[in-house]
Amino acid sequence: MGLHTIQRRKLTGQGIKPHGKVQWDFIYLWLYGVVEPQTGAGFFYEFTHLDTVCFEKFLELFAAAYPLDLHIIQLDNGGFHSSLNLNIPENVILLFQPAYSPEVNPIERLWGYIKEQLKWLRFDGIEELREALQKELKKLTNEVIASLTGYPFILNGLSVANI
Repeated sequence: MGLHTIQRRKLTGQGIKPHGKVQWDFIYLWLYGVVEPQTGAGFFYEFTHLDTVCFEKFLELFAAAYPLDLHIIQLDNGGFHSSLNLNIPENVILLFQPAYSPEVNPIERLWGYIKEQLKWLRFDGIEELREALQKELKKLTNEVIASLTGYPFILNGLSVANI
């Protein structure tokens, strides 16, 4: 998430381009997250970078928050997800999805939903963005997360695997 304005469609008359105030600052914060599509449980943590060090710390925090469970986390093929230096907690298994297929990753729909809530908003600074993002995360219930991330084919796959 960043200060760069998220632009989406707007209703206008036919042939009229939508207008909105846009901010072009490229200052970001990185929200890491995992969701459980059946129950809608989620775990989110903010970092300053998108890299192996932060991802490793995220996995460590997540594994410590749920130490008695075995977690299978589906990931895209980002370089920081598969670094040779990455230490993976014992109760975490990384499952890599096929390349160029974000539609099979449950959390992608959640990120799209959050961005939709923040569309056309302009923030004066990263703190203001952080507050808006935290407000949106607090609004997310397990039911909302499950409805967004519980694709029928994923839920079917989980039930077939008896997970």
